[in-house]
Amino acid sequence: MPASEPDTTGLSAERKIHALDARTLRGLAHPLRIQLLRALRLTGPATASQLAEKLGESSGATSYHLRQLAAYGFVEDAPERGKGRERWWRSAHDGTTFDSSLANSPDPAVRGAADLFLHEIANQHTQELSTWIATSRDWSDEWRRSTEMSDFTMALTPEQARELNSRVTELVESYRPAEEAHDLPEGTHQYRVHVHGFPLPKG
Repeated sequence: MPASEPDTTGLSAERKIHALDARTLRGLAHPLRIQLLRALRLTGPATASQLAEKLGESSGATSYHLRQLAAYGFVEDAPERGKGRERWWRSAHDGTTFDSSLANSPDPAVRGAADLFLHEIANQHTQELSTWIATSRDWSDEWRRSTEMSDFTMALTPEQARELNSRVTELVESYRPAEEAHDLPEGTHQYRVHVHGFPLPKG
């Protein structure tokens, strides 16, 4: 769920990417809704009860927020899974983009939603990285040698920074398999890539 300009350069034509607007941002800007959408995109369709167990929430809370996500078009029914009495949900899109102009909206409600959304994404990235560090010994030497945690500082113009972001996105997308994330090709594992790019304070 990248928090960036809605530039889909390099994205596979088969992938469905949703560009947030003021309305849908307000509908998504809740910590549990962001977590629910992330879980459905990472692991595939699930019921409210399954998601409640995964996230440590009540099924009543997950059911309510899933219905809200559906009202804003983020999730939908997964009829191919609906064999029993429980309702199955899936993400309606493969990814989400965020236009930075939303953070500067003249509407204070939109600015507040943008702040919540961005901070929750940052919190998720921090949690994911911390979980990897804490559990890295559970993985093989091959996987431990295949991870990265670096930072770089350079002098760029805004145009160069946007070009860099676009080229990084294009490179990452070129490695994406055609299969669904929850039906991985043999020998592969879900691999998470975080990209943070921002100007440093002056002085």
